[in-house]
Amino acid sequence: MQQKAVAAVRAMPVPTLTLTLTRLVWLGLLAMMLVLAQTVMVRAHQESLAELADEISPAVVNITTSTMVEGRSGPQVIVPEGSPFEDFFREFQDRDRDGDRPRRSSALGSGFVITEDGYVVTNNHVIEGADEILIEFFPGEGQPTKELPAKVIGTDPKTDIALLKVEAEHPLKYVRFGDSDTARVGDWVVAMGNPLGQGFSVSAGIVSARNRALSGSYDDYIQTDAAINRGNSGGPLFNLDGEVIGVNTAILSPNGGSIGIGFSMASNVVANVVDQLKEFGETRRGWLGVRIQDVDEDLAESMGLTEAAGAMITDVPDGPAKEAGLQSGDVILSFDGRDVADTRALVRQVGSTSVGKSVRVKVFRDGGTKTFVVTLGRREDAERAVPAAMENPEDSDSGETEKTILGLTLSILTDDMRAELNVPDEMDGLVVLSVDETSQAFEKGLRAGDLITEAGQQKLKSLSELDDRIAEARDAGRKSLLLLVRRNGEPRFVALSLEEG
Repeated sequence: MQQKAVAAVRAMPVPTLTLTLTRLVWLGLLAMMLVLAQTVMVRAHQESLAELADEISPAVVNITTSTMVEGRSGPQVIVPEGSPFEDFFREFQDRDRDGDRPRRSSALGSGFVITEDGYVVTNNHVIEGADEILIEFFPGEGQPTKELPAKVIGTDPKTDIALLKVEAEHPLKYVRFGDSDTARVGDWVVAMGNPLGQGFSVSAGIVSARNRALSGSYDDYIQTDAAINRGNSGGPLFNLDGEVIGVNTAILSPNGGSIGIGFSMASNVVANVVDQLKEFGETRRGWLGVRIQDVDEDLAESMGLTEAAGAMITDVPDGPAKEAGLQSGDVILSFDGRDVADTRALVRQVGSTSVGKSVRVKVFRDGGTKTFVVTLGRREDAERAVPAAMENPEDSDSGETEKTILGLTLSILTDDMRAELNVPDEMDGLVVLSVDETSQAFEKGLRAGDLITEAGQQKLKSLSELDDRIAEARDAGRKSLLLLVRRNGEPRFVALSLEEG
């Protein structure tokens, strides 16, 4: 029978055969569309967040903190003895004396359990300064029936993360960190916590943006429109697999309530911090030992870089980088095998690398690239240490003492100027006496009192050396000259156009 059907089709005239095949194709496409529509409808029905909420809610906790604060004394009224108002004011002051007594202040926040033995993650600002921390668990079968006291294992103010510990009679339900780097703008997310003290609450939204920075060096925030309010701080941001991809930390709001702009610290940052707090009770971040600034288009052109990327070293105090041979003026292009986009990226990359690890650092220097092996120190130790002095510059030569060029009136550094500007004895350069307000130098922030210590990545001690650097840059076809400028000891690079000189 099948053979007859085939023969019948083959026997059809060509136009009829074509029409039949066309109909079959359309019918097939229609059937596929119907099946796809049914699948989408079924999937949408199945993807209610109820099952996900049931699964992960037991690991989300409310946090109540209390702190003893001193009472505030009101103004003391002195009434002359024997005054007709003496009894009245004495009674008033006796009643008001209760306000002078210490009182307990409470605050609310959120958190989540990450291990069955009771480790809890929250924001540092939720528990900072508290002398009592209570953890309230989601009600349900197998959950603790009352609040449990928590102790602080460690905190990290730089990322606003704190790790707590409770002692429970049985294993606790917990959640795991996911890979925040895989989160895409538009992905669905779920926020859970204790907004405005209302108790356990769920809100949903999408990832609105990635890699947001607020104020910290290690910021890597996920922006979301899921409702986050006061009290949500420290709570988890979940993906649809029930993994924590962020810790809800801040909102942007003119009135204190959610307007759809919330920020969650990315889980890849949090997980690294939590591991260190759990192991050491404190953070141990890698330290390279350089001061850096971003590379803009002018700096890139003045140095011969093909693109404005990387982190430019402005100073190298005693530390790992100096020991490895890195120098001021080097542009760090890659760190430990990863490209460096800018200073913020380098700080995060270094900070997330283990203390004592030897890493390869590729830099741009003198028109080419060089690679150095640096053994990282610990940032926390470096921040407690006294900054080291700069290397000794070469001796100065004699020549003119004042000159106007590139919109700047410059002078050699005299002993009086050194004392007035508080310049270390081992540092030399040219002092900016004044700046033409119509010049590019003024637009780029140079001001009287600044000290120019390098030009063209070579140290300066005389005005004739500056002339030499300008001539060399022009001979090399450069359109700008790179200057290292110091103000109150803080260095930064500035590229000035040679067309004004």
